[in-house]
Amino acid sequence: MYPEDLLYSEEHEWISIQDHTGTIGITDYAQSELGDVVFVELPHVGDKLQAKEPFGSVESVKAVSEVYSPVSGEIVEVNDKLADKPEMINDDPYGNGWMVKVRLSDPAELEELFSAQEYEEYLAAKPEE
Repeated sequence: MYPEDLLYSEEHEWISIQDHTGTIGITDYAQSELGDVVFVELPHVGDKLQAKEPFGSVESVKAVSEVYSPVSGEIVEVNDKLADKPEMINDDPYGNGWMVKVRLSDPAELEELFSAQEYEEYLAAKPEE
């Protein structure tokens, strides 16, 4: 259910690593819990991120949720298409619904993230809210 080539955070973000750059978005679980996404607030190119700190927010018909960075680094690209089409997060959370690309400042932080199997186990153990 969750792509094997990604890493996942407890806050329901995913990251794909290529060289020293990570592409970050929210998981299918997160977007389904939120419902229809109607607005996305993202940082700017050049902004610095800290692991486990919020970098933006996603507003849905149900709620507004902060999005947390799974790693530390500098924003090198932002998915500007989400400004006009925030529903891409619902339609394609692991593809066109990506949010930011980050140049990693501490690749060792990746070791704290879940594999797809570990993330699925984490969700299975999560109490119903």
